[in-house]
Amino acid sequence: MSRTQLERARAGETTPAMDRVAERENREAETVRTAVADGEAVIPANHAHEALDPMVIGADFATKVNANIGASEDASDPAGELEKLHTAVHHGADTVMDLSTGGPLAEIRGSILDHSPVPVGTVPIYEAVTRAESPEALTTDLLLEVIREQAEQGVDYMTIHAGVLMEHLPLTDGRITGIVSRGGSILAEWMEAHGEQNPLYVAFDEICEVLREHDVTVSLGDGLRPGSVADASDAAQFAELETLGELTERAQSAGVQVMVEGPGHVPLDQVAANVERQREVCDGAPFYVLGPLVTDIAPGYDHITSAIGATEAARAGAAMLCYVTPKEHLGLPDADDVRDGLAAYRIAAHAADVANGLPGARDWDDALSSARYEFDWRRQFDLALDPERARDFHDQTLPGDNYKEARFCSMCGVEFCSMRIDQDAREGDGEMTRTATEIDLDASPAAATNRPPVGTHDTERLPAWPPDPVDAMHGSAEGNGEADD
Repeated sequence: MSRTQLERARAGETTPAMDRVAERENREAETVRTAVADGEAVIPANHAHEALDPMVIGADFATKVNANIGASEDASDPAGELEKLHTAVHHGADTVMDLSTGGPLAEIRGSILDHSPVPVGTVPIYEAVTRAESPEALTTDLLLEVIREQAEQGVDYMTIHAGVLMEHLPLTDGRITGIVSRGGSILAEWMEAHGEQNPLYVAFDEICEVLREHDVTVSLGDGLRPGSVADASDAAQFAELETLGELTERAQSAGVQVMVEGPGHVPLDQVAANVERQREVCDGAPFYVLGPLVTDIAPGYDHITSAIGATEAARAGAAMLCYVTPKEHLGLPDADDVRDGLAAYRIAAHAADVANGLPGARDWDDALSSARYEFDWRRQFDLALDPERARDFHDQTLPGDNYKEARFCSMCGVEFCSMRIDQDAREGDGEMTRTATEIDLDASPAAATNRPPVGTHDTERLPAWPPDPVDAMHGSAEGNGEADD
């Protein structure tokens, strides 16, 4: 039986995945191996996910961003999910989660795995409920069957809500928003109906056997996370966290890589304390946070309310951020929402890495600032987090090529451009020193996620996207050969 990245790291082995991760992080492979062996980092890499370009999640590495995609009963289809996937990867998603609850689930998931160079996560209880047709009809055998099938298909990590226990449910009484996690609410309904303990908790050792066989990383779900700032840091949330600490130890003892999911709505002043508490209770296992949203007043703008909390969470030690799109709480996101959500979260992740002093993280900022001061518009666009958006906004008012050489933009105009005035003053009498400095990003020690372009992955093993109509008719599945998907 193949061993997991955790087992091989603990045995002193540096795997090819660790070597690739070290290359992308600009770190020594031994540093990666030690972090994985200590349970402080994970490399989600199912043996069956052949298109994967390995990456690492851990507080000592560059902050990662996950993008949720997935079809519902009312919207999307396999082609629509592939469009979301490629939008997510192009704009810098480090992982994606397929949260589909409608449509041909296995087909959608298989297509995503075939086309994804980044790790793919799922929440198996969603498919289990779809098959059972109601939460009450769930069985342990069905849950294990779905987990096994998804593992065999190539899923790299799975959210398992095993920490929601019967004794925790009364602690949610009095909350404004009750239980907002899908998995948490499904399991609460099942426990209320059957008067029995959470089947995922009872069968956790059996689940770990399946995950270990395929090297699926377990993402311990926060089924009792707060759904409003009023419910943050309450007894229910922290009772579940204590159970997640126990499950972390059990899973790692079984050879399974572990990360732990964190709260969704938390006031800004409580974010860092939540991260520090998780890291202590779960012995440094990577913390994967949704948001958190720091205020509840802005439906339609929750990519902003959550990116504020995400920056603080990553600064405090969260290893991966789950993006929130403008559609949060309102509807199923489309490709444009995926783009906007990822932009907000790539900014949050990068800002935290700069604040935490990760080697070279600020070099990207300095390079873009230098291009801006020099009025090198083309380089400024190329260095932008979203080059297409930056170029489009500039060209809406000054579209001609001659304006790519101009020493002003439409905000200030030529007469009131402060940087032009500053340059002229410095060059006029020579009393002020020229400030521009060339930044060599190729020599930067920054991790790949902290250097442009975002969305750079090895895609050699992927089918072409979008497929060529002629090739599609003949069933071609050649790799697209591009490094920037």
